Amino acid sequence: MDLCDLHTTTRAALFWIQTSFIPGVFVFVLVIGLFLNLLSLWVFFTCIKSWTRSTFFLCNLALADVTWLLNLPFLIQYHLGQLFWPFGEWLCKINRTLYHTCFYCSIYFITCVSVDRYLAIAHPINSFSLLTKRQSVMVCLAVWTINFVFSVPIAQMAVIQTCPDNKTICSLYVFFSSTKETLPFSLTCTVTGCLCPFFAICYCYSTSMQRLQKQCHQPWHLQRMAKLSKVMYSALFIFAVLYLPYHLIRNVAIGLHAAHPTAIGPPLYADSAFAVEMAICSLNTCINPFFYFLTGGDFRQHFCGMFSCPRLKSKLKKRRMQKTIRLHVATICPA
Repeated sequence: MDLCDLHTTTRAALFWIQTSFIPGVFVFVLVIGLFLNLLSLWVFFTCIKSWTRSTFFLCNLALADVTWLLNLPFLIQYHLGQLFWPFGEWLCKINRTLYHTCFYCSIYFITCVSVDRYLAIAHPINSFSLLTKRQSVMVCLAVWTINFVFSVPIAQMAVIQTCPDNKTICSLYVFFSSTKETLPFSLTCTVTGCLCPFFAICYCYSTSMQRLQKQCHQPWHLQRMAKLSKVMYSALFIFAVLYLPYHLIRNVAIGLHAAHPTAIGPPLYADSAFAVEMAICSLNTCINPFFYFLTGGDFRQHFCGMFSCPRLKSKLKKRRMQKTIRLHVATICPA
């Protein structure tokens, strides 16, 4: 797609989305998301002394979000400057590649937290042997490495487009002219980076809820079930509202460009919808810190301790006592 003539009447809506709506949302996400995620990292590295498997996954989730947010100032300048990229071709490729890498790292680390919860509930005796702390670190490194390798094609597809007025555009691969490359790539990312993690999360939480419902004769099982339901609904909310529509609209947009390469109407509407969804999907970096709060017990404890929440402190103290009693009972009578 030629992005040089977006200011024309037929593409005025897409031009407004690109130059006003997207940078406005990105500025909001940068301010709020960077504050919340840096605060989360500060809690992880300075307050939590004994790290669990979930702590490793949640900390890497925060690192992925912070790295993604650090790319936004370049994109904000790009969109506010009427789609003018002044930073050169290599920085365009690096920015788009890191954007894609960190985006999918966030999805996979949310999935890792869900799998960790599943192992702790469905396989409590063998949980620590199935996934040790050392293996959790290796999983985190594998997620970063695999996502970066699979994001390398972005560097080839994200190219500088020079306009007749010497304006340079850092084009997103969705608008790349060769749909024979972008459509298979987008579909592959959708299956491996969105649908598979989504189904894995659904399986983990549904199985865990069934296990807890069979054991609901104990009061702490009811508490665990209520806590797990909050985590489950938050993860499903992130996927249902942010990730799934983003991938669906992206594939529709590329598919319409492939089916109607010379048409203006349907592809233009799909491009506008994708641009809006791209801005909305960036809100995940502001929502993920609340996911840390729901998932990480130690994180929630230290976070509340920072802001002196008396009621929450008393509740957490009571829960710690109950947990200690349960561990003591389990040690005496493992069955």
